[in-house]
Amino acid sequence: MDLWYSEYHTDDVRFSIRVNKQLCCEQSEFQRIDIFDSPEFGRILVMDGYLMLTEKDEFVYHEMIVHVPMAVNPKIKKVLVIGAGDGGTVRELCRYPGVSHIDLVEIDKMVVELSRKYLPFTACRLDDPRVHIHFEDGLKFVRTRQEEYDLIIVDSTDPFGPGEGLFTKEFYGSCHKALTAEGILINQHESAFYRADREIVGVAHRRIGARFPLSDVYQAHIPTYPSGHWLFGFASKKHHPTDRLDKAAWNALDIETRYYNTALHIGAFAIPNYVKGLLLDESV
Repeated sequence: MDLWYSEYHTDDVRFSIRVNKQLCCEQSEFQRIDIFDSPEFGRILVMDGYLMLTEKDEFVYHEMIVHVPMAVNPKIKKVLVIGAGDGGTVRELCRYPGVSHIDLVEIDKMVVELSRKYLPFTACRLDDPRVHIHFEDGLKFVRTRQEEYDLIIVDSTDPFGPGEGLFTKEFYGSCHKALTAEGILINQHESAFYRADREIVGVAHRRIGARFPLSDVYQAHIPTYPSGHWLFGFASKKHHPTDRLDKAAWNALDIETRYYNTALHIGAFAIPNYVKGLLLDESV
């Protein structure tokens, strides 16, 4: 008998992966968490029916959410990560010897516990002594910080349920306040390909742009995410994402990556015209 995990990307588009077995199904205080094992994509993490990562292509997402800001400012020392209980973002940050402190704020303790048990490929650096895990609401946590972080990475779920508060004007304003004068904010920005998701992209970009003098969008190809074309937001008080790219300093670190490189960094900000138009469209 064939077993399949399926996710509706729209009412008319369904994405499916054949699975060998379901490793766990848990209901936390905040969401349902499923983990599957599959022949093609390895382990798969699903929350409330939405695919969060797969073992085969998670490296694309985690490398692009971390190495882009780190290559713009390789001197980053203190980082706040909101969400990301699977540990993939922390894993990439821990590859930088200059990063001295990482606060990981995850609202759902069960995500971390299950990731430690079933997803060791992403959770492998959660016990690094530089990592400090806080099980609380990211919006409330960042409100109490002021000029403290060189980098904030918002590795949230989609903008509903537990992640809804991480797409608001108040949240982006709190992030601005929590960043140093050199500060950079990175957030996952969804995909603009399907009509149902376009409004999220446009609204988030304008809300961030209202708070930060430098705001841009970059892209990556992630096969298992809706449309495969995923966007990230880059915002900063000082550092332009491509003009301030320090290729020599980043390459001197000799960090081995599977997706990111400094040539691709420049190209990632060359977004398609349909995305440019969406970001300028005040009606969405």
